[in-house]
Amino acid sequence: MSQFDERPLTPEEKWEKATIANNFIFYKVMRHNPDVCKELLEILLEMEIDHIEMRGEETVEIDFGSKGIRLDVYAKNSSQAFNLEMQAADSLELPERARYYQGSIDVDCLKSGEKYKELKDSYVIFICIQDIFEKGLACYSFENLCREDTNIPLNDRAFKYFFIANNCDKILNEKQKAFLQVVLGQKASDNFTRRIEELTEEAKHNTQWRRQYMEWERQRTYDFENGKEAGKEAKAIEAAINLLKMKNLSPNEIAQALDLPLEKVLELQQQLLVKV
Repeated sequence: MSQFDERPLTPEEKWEKATIANNFIFYKVMRHNPDVCKELLEILLEMEIDHIEMRGEETVEIDFGSKGIRLDVYAKNSSQAFNLEMQAADSLELPERARYYQGSIDVDCLKSGEKYKELKDSYVIFICIQDIFEKGLACYSFENLCREDTNIPLNDRAFKYFFIANNCDKILNEKQKAFLQVVLGQKASDNFTRRIEELTEEAKHNTQWRRQYMEWERQRTYDFENGKEAGKEAKAIEAAINLLKMKNLSPNEIAQALDLPLEKVLELQQQLLVKV
């Protein structure tokens, strides 16, 4: 089969081929195995974590009326909060999403009447395949610094990390490298990554999770196709307005040329007359 004959994978085929790099699988594995999530956080952040408590309720729901299904892993303890997400593709909004997650953590952790000093240290972590910053680093970490003197930190205890799997060979920490290599589809090379592989396979045999994934994928495809159709209609309406302004064609001719309902073209014509 040539590259021109390739077709998109069905949801069932995607599920069969899924690895830990699949954000749905990653979420399920981490959400339902707090010990593994804790160890991964310790590996990525290179620090010991006393314990973690996962978000109280499962948040993956097939709710077609909502903006989307959140697959970020949220955990916290008495002094720290962590938001962790697998991001196989660059959505072109990860910095803004990191900002949103950090704000959500603060709202969740600070109760009414508490002092701001009671805010937890917050860590937002994205595990990416692509180098979204295109600077060749294996990890980009951020904290707020003074622009006039970058030696002065704001000390707001808010940190953001972007790990880049494609650049994992540049990482000196062997445990981080081993995990990112598994994200890229390579074989497990230590006990932790072998555990990740085992849990991934277990997740794929969970019939409830498989059903959730199928519904989620089909809804994403439906939304995408509707978005494409909406985009086509918007362009056709824009073209119809321009043709009506030129007054070279009748509404019926414009409707036929742009495959728009005649009623829609007449409505646009009336709107233009009102504006004049």
